[in-house]
Amino acid sequence: MPHLTEPKLISGNANRTLANAVARRMTMHRGVHTGLVDARVERFNDQEIFVEVFENVRGEDMFIIQPTSNPANDNLMELLIIADALRRSSAARITAVIPYFGYARQDRRTKARTPISAKLVANMIVEAGIERVLTMDLHAAQIQGFFDIPVDNLYASPIFALDIQTTFPDLSQVTVVSPDVGGVGRARELAQRIGCGLAVVDKRRTRPGEVAEMTVIGEIAGQTCIIVDDICDTAGTLCKAAQVLVEAGATEVHSYITHGVLSGPAVERVAASVMKSLVITDSIEPTAAVKGAPNIRIVPTAPVFAQAILNIWNGTSVSSLF
Repeated sequence: MPHLTEPKLISGNANRTLANAVARRMTMHRGVHTGLVDARVERFNDQEIFVEVFENVRGEDMFIIQPTSNPANDNLMELLIIADALRRSSAARITAVIPYFGYARQDRRTKARTPISAKLVANMIVEAGIERVLTMDLHAAQIQGFFDIPVDNLYASPIFALDIQTTFPDLSQVTVVSPDVGGVGRARELAQRIGCGLAVVDKRRTRPGEVAEMTVIGEIAGQTCIIVDDICDTAGTLCKAAQVLVEAGATEVHSYITHGVLSGPAVERVAASVMKSLVITDSIEPTAAVKGAPNIRIVPTAPVFAQAILNIWNGTSVSSLF
């Protein structure tokens, strides 16, 4: 059955490099040129955000590519205002492609009189007129339930698995490590995918943000350890976990992290750590410091997002990608 609408991409300023890569990949898949819709997303002198779309989008299937990474508030407002502009321009459907979903770490109340900001952001996205969300490696899977619209949560593990199989030919000497108990499910899924062992680093905290003790659960002596997690922010815990693994007998430590937030002293910590390499995706636009770091490598997500967008547009399964 022929489609009456075309998949059209539009991007804010958060990660235009990824948006252009997705457009190129969709062009390759379809054999039909797919570019970003001509629009401007600018600031007034008082930093108010202004959006103007220069192409007709009436009746079109629109996909907004915009991670809500640093500066999270600006990028979130860009997403909402672009969605409002498209809704008022009579777009047939608006899908938010959010490679990195900011505020995801605030998914529950950890103490009295604190917000659940992830739910608040979900409400704002729905009220802006967005009808579907496509994201990658949510910090907590239950965030999907915060939305009253369909959410497709992609996984970076197939990308990581392919890279690991290429980089480490002898997987019998590889052990996947979760840096905390909460990430065991993610690490187990990757370990099963590539057929290797699993270990866990158990953290004990004396107070929030301060790790007092780390214990390795599992046999890692003589193994190449691969730490797997969804977010690396300041890299303090990650570098300490790598040090604990080396002290426990690991021959090498590498890390595969989906979202390289890498704020503050993170890049310097990674460069000075015992980790041989840190592999991140391009879900967040890498800074010049990240690009210049000798032991940080970036793997692309554009092929996965492009195929997922085409599957949503075609009405076919997204889960089949995994």
